[in-house]
Amino acid sequence: MSTNFQSIPLIDISPLVAKCDDPNAMDDEDVAQVVTLLDRACRDAGFFYVKGHGIPDSLIKDFRDITHYFFHLPYEEKLKIKLSSHTGYRGYQQIGENITKGVPDRHEAIDCYRELKKGMHGDLGDPLVGTNKWPTDPPNFKKVMEEYLFLCTELSRKIMRGIALALGGAADEFEGKIAGDPFWVLRIIGYPGVEGSPNNDIGCGAHTDYGLLTLVNQDDDKTALQVRNLSGEWISAVPIPGTFVCNIGDMLKILTNGVYESTLHRVINNSPKFRVCVAYFYETNFDAVISPLDMCIKKSGGNKKLQTAVYGEHLVSKVTTNFAY
Repeated sequence: MSTNFQSIPLIDISPLVAKCDDPNAMDDEDVAQVVTLLDRACRDAGFFYVKGHGIPDSLIKDFRDITHYFFHLPYEEKLKIKLSSHTGYRGYQQIGENITKGVPDRHEAIDCYRELKKGMHGDLGDPLVGTNKWPTDPPNFKKVMEEYLFLCTELSRKIMRGIALALGGAADEFEGKIAGDPFWVLRIIGYPGVEGSPNNDIGCGAHTDYGLLTLVNQDDDKTALQVRNLSGEWISAVPIPGTFVCNIGDMLKILTNGVYESTLHRVINNSPKFRVCVAYFYETNFDAVISPLDMCIKKSGGNKKLQTAVYGEHLVSKVTTNFAY
């Protein structure tokens, strides 16, 4: 479980990215070192930065730039893709509509999900049935988003292969029935700057993420994301250009029987400048039944400590209670 870490580790994952699909990857000393660092980071903090990830810096910046552009459009323009239960909880939400533990968050956002058709997962998936609502201004928004989504999905698969090896399993331990057909969530978020002196307005309240792995693409010049250590101290995830901040979610915590923790985090933008953050959530199969893996039960004393969950049920229960209209 997480410890009293005072900083978030930075890992160059380029050896893993290059060789994670090689059945003999662990024979490579550089890959083995990355795997060791991933294990330590997941045990100690549940958060880590990655560099050497292979996604072009230009695309990462383009995504943030068009996000800034969209959020500075007139309110009436943003409402053209307004989120509601009728849109499958996809689209734009204004400041204060997202709720964390009963408290409105000080951010606006576009929420996107892997698209679902009615009946794909029986009644379970019905609340999220629909297609994503992409802005038409700027006109390249959808193209950039879809390229970014594809690359984030592939990068997440590679990191999860490293995490599987870190736990002593096969590289494809989390594929097949667990995440062979992964669901994903994308939140494109804008945090208003503070007016006057910083007042610690909560951009997003303390929470853990729902799935396996999150990739956070944040503005390079504003520190706002904070991670809580075991002593209850909030450690800032200071932006490092060219990196993603990664963290593990509730489903990975269950699969590892608590060997890896989904760590509480929050966002407080004390900058006078508007901040954007793009959070990509790599999830399990929508209908996956998630239970501690035998190898992780053995690693954690031989007893099953966490209860089984169905990912889709967990997600829908959160999504349908996250908004105030």
